[in-house]
Amino acid sequence: MAAEPIARAVEVVVGDEPGRWAALGFTVDAGAIAVGGVRIVPAGGPPGLRELRLSGLRAERPDGLALTSAPQAESAAAAHPIGAAAVDHIVALTDDAARTSAALEAAGLPLRRVRRPPESDAVQAFHLAGTLIVEVVETAGPAPRLWGLVLVVADLDAAAALLGDRLAASKDAVQRGRRIATVRRTAGLSLPLALMTPRS
Repeated sequence: MAAEPIARAVEVVVGDEPGRWAALGFTVDAGAIAVGGVRIVPAGGPPGLRELRLSGLRAERPDGLALTSAPQAESAAAAHPIGAAAVDHIVALTDDAARTSAALEAAGLPLRRVRRPPESDAVQAFHLAGTLIVEVVETAGPAPRLWGLVLVVADLDAAAALLGDRLAASKDAVQRGRRIATVRRTAGLSLPLALMTPRS
């Protein structure tokens, strides 16, 4: 059984204007989107998933990933037309999953499990960060970097009806009994975003 996380996710900073998220059915209040105890901060500027801020982080920027320290802050849940209920996980890409995983553990994000998918050579390592998981995916490419965001919605079919052709068709997720759907780039976000059914 994995140890309790020392570092806890507080904020996720993304390089989008708040209006882009509001147009997708997210409630933006005081420049942030409160989802399940974590704040998503659409800060504009450079595109992409820019930073994950955590309380209790033992080491800044483990293996070069943009994980930084932040004070723990209570974030009241907000009602979102899209039904967003939690941040499920953040995807980080790396050229060496073992190295990045070791750095995350040393920074206070315990390893939950390692998966070696039968359909590919990509090793995946899952680290606890409070209410969400940092999923490390080994892939060829540049230095380790934050890449994508997956949110839980209360009703994926209702979210699909709201977004229309901005959301791809849902499919079975890796986690048994769950479904996932990807928000298309035509929605105007600067990072990969997917919506997922709740954990059982």
